[in-house]
Amino acid sequence: MTVTANSPAQQARLSLPALLAFSLPGLPIGALAVALGVYLPPFYAGHMGVGLQAVGLAFMAVRLIDMLVDPVLGVLMDRTHTRLGRYRVWLMLGAPVLTIAVYMLFLPPAGVGYIYLIGWLFVYYIGTSLITLSHASWASVIAANYHERSRVFGSIQVISIIGATVVLIVPTILRSHTAGGDVHSMGWFVVLIAPLGVALATMATRERITRETQSEHFGLRDYWEMISRPDMRRIIIADFCLALGPGWMAAIYLFYFHSARGFTAAQSRYLLAIYIVAGVLGAGVLSWVATRLGKHRTLMIAAVCYSLGLICLAFLPKSLFVPAAAFMFLVGFLAAGFPLLDRAMVADVGDAVRLEQGKHRVGLLYAMITSVQKIATALSIGLTFVVLGAIGFNAKEGASNTPAAIHGLELVYLIGPVFFVMLGGACFIGYKLDHKRHGEIRAALDARDALNLGEEAPVLEGLTGPASQPVTEAG
Repeated sequence: MTVTANSPAQQARLSLPALLAFSLPGLPIGALAVALGVYLPPFYAGHMGVGLQAVGLAFMAVRLIDMLVDPVLGVLMDRTHTRLGRYRVWLMLGAPVLTIAVYMLFLPPAGVGYIYLIGWLFVYYIGTSLITLSHASWASVIAANYHERSRVFGSIQVISIIGATVVLIVPTILRSHTAGGDVHSMGWFVVLIAPLGVALATMATRERITRETQSEHFGLRDYWEMISRPDMRRIIIADFCLALGPGWMAAIYLFYFHSARGFTAAQSRYLLAIYIVAGVLGAGVLSWVATRLGKHRTLMIAAVCYSLGLICLAFLPKSLFVPAAAFMFLVGFLAAGFPLLDRAMVADVGDAVRLEQGKHRVGLLYAMITSVQKIATALSIGLTFVVLGAIGFNAKEGASNTPAAIHGLELVYLIGPVFFVMLGGACFIGYKLDHKRHGEIRAALDARDALNLGEEAPVLEGLTGPASQPVTEAG
């Protein structure tokens, strides 16, 4: 590992192979978004017999507790100085934590209950926090340009969608025909790819270290300053809504498409695969659109069209696969833009903070976002499962439900996602940190960095980089 001198301009754009290598940690995260968000709660509620409301409360309780960890991790990441870099070391740490937790959750021994689920969910969420926080923070440093950030975060989103697609195909390849077999095969897939994806990203990618002009002391006042920023406050509220809407759908997807829409388990899986695969195209197209219209305008358009597509899907005749597939493709295409555009905007705020305060706070900013996502995920599973239990919906395998319970399921599936996604898009009405403003911020930062570092910025090579001079730390 070496340090070379490269200007911000020289580091402005990653080559395609380098970009794909850096994006590989998105594979397990994307796979788990489907496997844990869609399949694991019904697996524990039905197959393992833990109970519908108990599973919902377990996911909600662990998420609400775990969200307090992310701000601490964000601050620690921003203050890290090692020979491996600032964010690389945290990404490497996250791989074994996540892998062990996935194994225990997706391949549980017989007879496990509520406490087992809570304990390993907590470890799992620590692992995902380590990977997603460090990866997003590192991405914001790699991509300093406003439009380049759309490209980098778009690539991560595409890789994540590929992971989500493949994890759905794995049970078919292994010829799994039971809920338990599906979950077990998905777990093995993630256990294999998580260490591999992180290893390739950390070995192939350089990490540029920025120097702060102020002390790195951090207190509650600093945390409040980040939350109270108008641009960050909009992003936080929007991210909560744009995570809660799709998460709400995911939590009860299998129940809705099987019990309310009349599709078989195999058809439901195919429709979900279409939704996810559409995101590959959506991430690329919406990333390109964002370079023309701006990130916040593109996100608002995606939110409106997503909601309209979901409403149309709900009013289609039941059991018609082709029309349902068309609308699932549409909403999946649009949903891909929510996380990639939101995270790219957080990186822009991080630049504004560093210019104004001289402090590197991007890890903390992403910690706020992941904390908000954890709240949204907790509520999406907790609220929907509790509500379904309250209206009398029976989640056990082979159970029959009354027409009233099915109608309640339909209302729960539609109203929540549409309301929250529309609210998330509305948060960006009047948003000010656009391409022009960010260009001014980056110009000022590059000028200051050139002055502080003698017109050169230190770059930690990838672990496989060529040897030259000893490592030095800046900031």
